[in-house]
Amino acid sequence: MNLISGLLPWESTLPNPPAYPSLEGDITCDCLIVGAGMGGAMTAYRLSLSGADIVLIDKRAIGNGSSHANTGLLQIANDKSLTSCINTFGEEQGVLFYKLCKRALGKILELPDQLDIDPLIIPRSSLLYASTPEDVPLLLQEYETLTTHGFDAEFWDEDKVRAHYAFSKPAALYSRGDAETNPFRTVHSLISKAHSGGVNIFEHTRARHYEFSAEGVTCHTDHGRIFAKHVIFAMGYETQEMKKDRGAELINTYAIKTRPLKKLPKWHEQSLIWETARPYLYFRTTPDGCIIAGGKDEQLTTPERREVRIISQSRRLLEELEALFPEIRGVEAEYCWGGVFGSTRDGLPFVGPHPEFPHCYFIEGYGGNGTVYSMIASELLADTLAGKYRPELELFSLTRTTKPSPAPAVQT
Repeated sequence: MNLISGLLPWESTLPNPPAYPSLEGDITCDCLIVGAGMGGAMTAYRLSLSGADIVLIDKRAIGNGSSHANTGLLQIANDKSLTSCINTFGEEQGVLFYKLCKRALGKILELPDQLDIDPLIIPRSSLLYASTPEDVPLLLQEYETLTTHGFDAEFWDEDKVRAHYAFSKPAALYSRGDAETNPFRTVHSLISKAHSGGVNIFEHTRARHYEFSAEGVTCHTDHGRIFAKHVIFAMGYETQEMKKDRGAELINTYAIKTRPLKKLPKWHEQSLIWETARPYLYFRTTPDGCIIAGGKDEQLTTPERREVRIISQSRRLLEELEALFPEIRGVEAEYCWGGVFGSTRDGLPFVGPHPEFPHCYFIEGYGGNGTVYSMIASELLADTLAGKYRPELELFSLTRTTKPSPAPAVQT
């Protein structure tokens, strides 16, 4: 699957990333991870701490799949509000989901002290503004739901939004505990640390087919075989080529990164910014004084069509950015790109086993919170492989068709 089109900004921030060999010959392991994007990187690092014998492969160079197009917004709040999660799944499960995200983001914020390559994970707050006056009651309800369940959020009226930003909106939620990151550096940093912890890394190594037996899984590559007791598929949106998930939806999305500005506009705490409209626009700053804007989601098309659409969609994103911050009118986009983006119909990612794939687990962090979902998945699957029962996996079951079954509070 051709996942990305256009010119991306991240590779220039790590000009000499670590390189790894291709697999030549046969190898055995306790667990094979297929896919070296954010999900595979998080899981490889987490499993490296367990002392297990782990192998990680990717058919591309490390970090050059969907994670390369990631715009690096890390948030506790999801595309699906806590209020909506409670309405869909019930209070216990809805709150559990948000608490898992909060816990995962806390773990992500600890990573810079644990890794050798700086992942550029920076704590940020978030502003979620009402796209129209009609959305204000929904924001107020979400504020009440969040604060009732112990989440840090403030409800801002129009005057307070105007006092802190260069724009005015009918209302907004302001929350703390989020972050931004450089996804390319984060993936390489995690995998480099996993490698130093004993994980065998092979890039440019394509899995051709699998054989399943009572003892485990045999993965056949172009130039060797991998005999694994377990396999974790962390292939992102390309998982849909292997097996179709009825609840998954793939679309095209677009993003730009501006040239460095002499001065950032009035932008409180350089917070992450997004809106209540669906599909939504979102904005963030970067450490080098640029602005990233993303959105303009549309129906999945061919890679050739997406390549053509980058020009017009990038122009529209610039117009949206200038409308929000008039003082930067005339700003230019240095990088413009588009890519495949996945979501699920019920708003939860897919994580866990599948009955058609024995000894295997999947990480499908579909939705705007994919990096946070990857951290959740890495912890749940690491515990599962160690023989620890994690009932939270019921929330993310690949075969779910109705409300997830009850699960206890987050384990510590």
